[in-house]
Amino acid sequence: MPGAPPDLRALEQACLNAVPAPYQAFDGPLLFRAFLGGTGRANSIVSLSPESDAGLQPRIARMEARSAARGITCRFRSTPLDPPGLEALLRARGYTDHDETLVLLGPLGGMVRPDTAVRALSGPDPAWMEVVGTAEYQVDARRAEKARMPELLAVPAAWLVLEEDGMAIASLFVVADGTLCGMFDLAVRPEFRRRGIAARIMGAGAAWAAQRGAIWKWSQVSASNTASLALNARMGMGEMYRYRYFKR
Repeated sequence: MPGAPPDLRALEQACLNAVPAPYQAFDGPLLFRAFLGGTGRANSIVSLSPESDAGLQPRIARMEARSAARGITCRFRSTPLDPPGLEALLRARGYTDHDETLVLLGPLGGMVRPDTAVRALSGPDPAWMEVVGTAEYQVDARRAEKARMPELLAVPAAWLVLEEDGMAIASLFVVADGTLCGMFDLAVRPEFRRRGIAARIMGAGAAWAAQRGAIWKWSQVSASNTASLALNARMGMGEMYRYRYFKR
């Protein structure tokens, strides 16, 4: 069994590494991140310290100005690392919360299942992007951000496809960040679902990451995605914490 699990801050840092944003700036405990306005994790403000902050209100105003300057929606990704009073200040400014997400964690070792039908790519090729598009609505900004990720990532990563009869039927993005393996963009074509395909490609992703020193697997899953939550639970994953977005 692995040793002590990573703490909340380590998981938040792993998220920042796995979902890069080319425009970043700290203002006290708040980190502004901007890309092309696609995924919330790369286009939002997040706190990395839960300490009290007397200058929080003017910081929020400056973050709103930065978002406007970049032409993106101002979103705050709220985690247990928020400074006291952040939610109340946001609600007073007209923000409401959306998109609750669970951050899951579990030992990687029991998930490792190499699979010869899985190929590891150095970037998101058209077949990978097509499969991902069957699982979630890919607006142009999100697709453009995914295409640029290989040039921005500073940690080992792979874009996996599981093929059957020459067709890519499942996709996964996996990052090996020291002892942490992050998995994202899990998708299976609709006509191939309920056949254990998702578990197979996750097992292959675990094998890829284990070869690079990872011993823990973490994921971020929408609270409304009951199928993915059940799959992760079967693979030994448990909830560590949750986050939400505040937008107005």
